[in-house]
Amino acid sequence: MSMKRIDITKDLGIQLSSKKEEELFKWFLACLLYGKPIQQQVVERAFLRLAAAGLLSPDAILGAGWDELVRLLDEAHYVRFDFSTATKLLHISNELKERFGSLTNLVAESKTPAELSKKLQEFKHVGPTTARIFLREVRPIWYPSGADAAAKRRRALARHLPA
Repeated sequence: MSMKRIDITKDLGIQLSSKKEEELFKWFLACLLYGKPIQQQVVERAFLRLAAAGLLSPDAILGAGWDELVRLLDEAHYVRFDFSTATKLLHISNELKERFGSLTNLVAESKTPAELSKKLQEFKHVGPTTARIFLREVRPIWYPSGADAAAKRRRALARHLPA
């Protein structure tokens, strides 16, 4: 029996293909939440609470502060890891701003998915699982393989050829 792959980014309202900083950060935020051993529904609820509160950038997360992050995570029943996750979100947001300025800059500075994975894992609180989840959706958009790029070129050419 084959299972249909769930498009988590679509379910969360994230449009990575736009390559916009806010969309990329939304996905990163979701991945930070998915990196803990918590049920998918709880993670999604936590992400949506944070999104509804407008906490979709490092500045917004830093502005909200630890107490507000814990409150929102608790509302979503993300309670086992609420304190540590609030601390993690604040730390990573601050480090991201200091080291790279933005997530888009971090991705742009990484020439390969492996390099991006390594840089992500240099952040305290980001391990291989979080990096793997993040790259699963980012890789096809920012690092298309030669075959993917060639297929895109063929489709683009086909649209411009007479029938």
